[in-house]
Amino acid sequence: MNKDYLKKIANTIRGLSMDAIQKANSGHPGLPMGMADVSTVLFNEHLRFNPKNPEWFNRDRFVMSGGHGSMLLYSLLHLYGYDLSVDDLKEFRQWGSKTPGHPEYKEIPGVETTTGPLGQGLANAVGLALGEKILANKYSKEVVDHHTYVMVGDGDLQEGISHEVCSFAGHNKLSKLICFYDSNKITIDGATSLSYSEDTNKRFESYGWDVQEIDGHNYDEINSAINKAKTTDRPSLIICKTTIGFGSPNKAGTADVHGAPLGFDEIKLTKENLGIPKDDFFVSKEVYKFTNARVSNSNALEKDWQYKFDAFVASEPEKGNELKQRINGKMADFEVPEFEIDGSLASRIASHKTLEAIVPELPCLIGGSADLGPSNKTMVKASQSCSADNMDCNYIHYGVREFAMGAIMNGLALHGGFIPYGGTFFVFSDYMRSSIRMAALMGLKVIYVFTHDSIGVGEDGPTHQPVEQLASLRVIPNLTVFRPADANETAAGWKFALKNNGPTALVLTRQNLKTMDNSLVKPNAEKGAYVVCEDDNFDLIIMASGSELEIAVAGKKLLNEKGIKVRVVSMPSFELFDKQTEEYKNSVLPKDKRKRLAVEAASSQSWYKYVGLDGDVIGMDTYGASAPYSVLFEKFGFTAENVAERAKKLIS
Repeated sequence: MNKDYLKKIANTIRGLSMDAIQKANSGHPGLPMGMADVSTVLFNEHLRFNPKNPEWFNRDRFVMSGGHGSMLLYSLLHLYGYDLSVDDLKEFRQWGSKTPGHPEYKEIPGVETTTGPLGQGLANAVGLALGEKILANKYSKEVVDHHTYVMVGDGDLQEGISHEVCSFAGHNKLSKLICFYDSNKITIDGATSLSYSEDTNKRFESYGWDVQEIDGHNYDEINSAINKAKTTDRPSLIICKTTIGFGSPNKAGTADVHGAPLGFDEIKLTKENLGIPKDDFFVSKEVYKFTNARVSNSNALEKDWQYKFDAFVASEPEKGNELKQRINGKMADFEVPEFEIDGSLASRIASHKTLEAIVPELPCLIGGSADLGPSNKTMVKASQSCSADNMDCNYIHYGVREFAMGAIMNGLALHGGFIPYGGTFFVFSDYMRSSIRMAALMGLKVIYVFTHDSIGVGEDGPTHQPVEQLASLRVIPNLTVFRPADANETAAGWKFALKNNGPTALVLTRQNLKTMDNSLVKPNAEKGAYVVCEDDNFDLIIMASGSELEIAVAGKKLLNEKGIKVRVVSMPSFELFDKQTEEYKNSVLPKDKRKRLAVEAASSQSWYKYVGLDGDVIGMDTYGASAPYSVLFEKFGFTAENVAERAKKLIS
């Protein structure tokens, strides 16, 4: 380890970060300047990567949970051979650039996850480390053998999700998770003492982590701490005592350097203080020589791994080929079950029966629940529980940690080799909404099993009865919400979710639903909406999702008795319906049929795009109450009689 080289690289990172942020007149220089030394030792001495193949499966993963300090990561990626030029650094935070304000997955080579709100990058890292441990234990600890490094700050550790995921990581002994804590005692408001006085060391020791405390600007201490962290059987926290804005004569160690450019005069003084040229975006030939020497070994690392992998496939072809399929994101063939007409089954039970059929066929599926497995019906006969001592598994007990579950699922999907699904009560989707949004933003194939989907929860009362959650999830771009009306629609929802290149929320009932003819459901459910039954020359359209479809059909019968002709449409997914051709959409909801009634035991808001100005919605625009679900449906107007009455008012 040549400390003179490392210092020159770290100071180059500081210079690039200051210049890019000043040019953009926007950004956070404090973190890159404070953690340049730690990150340089990591990249130069420890991290296994190949910039020529950023997706190399056995690479070490590096996550910057504090994504606001993105110029640190961009500088590292540029210096260590990734496809990120100095010109890209100059376009920091500009339209269409490869260097946005926060790192974005898929947009920039070498970025492992989109680190959005603080704490989620740390949570994703836990998922990445969990994925490594599961695959290593199931297949080969020589072939699957990489570390996950994550850099966090005070903000990450103050966010509640950090408690959920760090407790989970310690319990499951994720020993290849190494976390660097940038302990600089400064947040946006000022000193951390304004709001933060806990003993972080004791906190993480109580989780079962290995904890070290070092000078974050001392190269020997940084290197020794990483070496020690690699040998422990527990996740590691390395508390790095650093100076925010290191090198700035007038702003280092203050909140002023956290989230604003230093200014031209201060940058000039800082560069003089650090002993680096005053030129903007300066990188010396010497520094490129140092970093290129490190990069030149990266191809050899991947070739050596490929040799091991090929030998593993040759010696254990069944396991080896299965792992190869998972690494390549290929999924085995599967069939979802069909359910007999006129049966009666809650959609959460139909989901369970579907899982019973597909889990044994799909090794990539990894399930779980936030301590609600018996209620969500996410665990099946083929499920093998994960534990610290048994990671040859396909089912995760997340505990009562919904937000952690969502973000860890994202990490598993990001790792590769997994399609994660996780269950909780639908009302608790609020706790994990931010991680759902990040899954949608990244286009991750994750599946949410949300049960107890409406006031049908019944006696638990309004605190557990979701009324606004459907509308709130439907507005998230790239998230497909699927609320099936029967068992066969549920199976269709699972079939779609496993093919979908993005997250899917399956919203399922507690109460039983009548089963429809699958010859009608199977070809149509994935279109998002279709005609269930109709009369010739119908007068109005009744639309519904989930359990309310039965009520709509029953309302049609009452209207028929009054000579009113009706079309009933099942709408399990708005998102899927909106993607259909205009011709198909008009065939289901003809533009000239303006008398439309929607029925859904949830917020009415999202239905107005379909019912229009001449339509009506029977929905829940207040909270529910505590009573048997059948009483609640009657009291809140989800009855065939009320459907018929409201329909008659529409057409009159």
